[in-house]
Amino acid sequence: MNDSAIARGELTTFAPTLVLLVLSVVINYVDRGNLALAAPLLKVEWGISASQLGILLSAFFWSYTALQFVMGSLVDRFSVNVVLTLGFLTWSLATAATGLVTGFTMLLLMRLILGVGESVMFPASSKILAQNLPEHSRGFANGVICAAMRWGSAAGTFGGGLLMAKYGWRATFIAIGLAGLLWLPAWMKWKPGVAAMLAYSDGGGIPSFAAILRQRSFWAASAGHLSGNYLFYFLISWLPFYLVHERHLSMASMAVTAGVLYSVDSLSAVMTGWITDRCIRGGGSPNFVRKVPMALGYSLAALSLGACALSGPRTYLPCLVAIGVGSGIANAGTFSFGQTLAGPRAAGRWVGLQNGIGNLSGIVGPALTGFLIDWTGHFGAPLAVAAGVAVMGGLSWTLGVRKLEEVDWATPQGLVGVHD
Repeated sequence: MNDSAIARGELTTFAPTLVLLVLSVVINYVDRGNLALAAPLLKVEWGISASQLGILLSAFFWSYTALQFVMGSLVDRFSVNVVLTLGFLTWSLATAATGLVTGFTMLLLMRLILGVGESVMFPASSKILAQNLPEHSRGFANGVICAAMRWGSAAGTFGGGLLMAKYGWRATFIAIGLAGLLWLPAWMKWKPGVAAMLAYSDGGGIPSFAAILRQRSFWAASAGHLSGNYLFYFLISWLPFYLVHERHLSMASMAVTAGVLYSVDSLSAVMTGWITDRCIRGGGSPNFVRKVPMALGYSLAALSLGACALSGPRTYLPCLVAIGVGSGIANAGTFSFGQTLAGPRAAGRWVGLQNGIGNLSGIVGPALTGFLIDWTGHFGAPLAVAAGVAVMGGLSWTLGVRKLEEVDWATPQGLVGVHD
């Protein structure tokens, strides 16, 4: 049996779990992105400033980022299936409760609780992929999961935007939060079993936090992750506001335009993952094959962001589409790098740490964008900042990560700590 047939068999066996992981990421991003859609309505209804909106949009990341460092350890120590289930339940209930808030402080609290629940998603999914799939099949799986972030943003923008335009933001939050709970029974039935989850594990101890933090590749991957997240969160947090207030689109037109952009972004991520897997099965070096898309994607995103800052009414849409293509290509490998470098034993802990550092951009980025808009009156400066961050990301992934291969945790540089 050739490598392609083996890979198809591996993905077919894993397909129910992968579908549910993808669906959970879609729900995750629908729930976290709803506030950005409601921002124009909240600005009118509550009279809050762009700076206050920036604080609300970034508040999610305060708890989300802090808990990444905890969740990565939890999914390595305990049942990843149980930890993911509890996190999903928490964030769905927080979404529904957001529709009942009566003021700024209560809304801020719901965003913090939402961040606690959603913090489990990527440490858990990375642990599951590292334990169930080999290197030559992880590109597609990670590409689909990264695409699911965009599908969630697209679905939330298409559906949530239109629902808010018709029924208001409160009813939309309640309905979406409660509907998400339907995922839980399916997960309980099709979650991966213990035997399957040990397939690609060597059974060694869990590397310590100190051992991970000693790795140059960890810091390079974290810097690259931070850059990719800055771009992505800039899009999902401020794109609706940009289209409505900078480009003067209606709520309905904004929903369609932003949804198309997120869809282009997602298709780029899936195709990148699929192509890189095929190249690796054909004998290509994972180090070369995974890094090339990073260089191309971040370069395209940086150039397009700069062009968008200078664009007019007839040229901003092609620039946005190019940003989406670059973002999708660049982000397809974000989690696969960590899974490969850490290996199955430490994937949860490594990705939790990496995602925690990467999501510092979620704390700074949305708020910084709000302050820059208040200061300058338009989006030129925020777009220029995002372009500079994208350049840093491309350099981090391609030059900062010396070689994409599993760390030898038994050496003095990668000394294993037993379940610290």
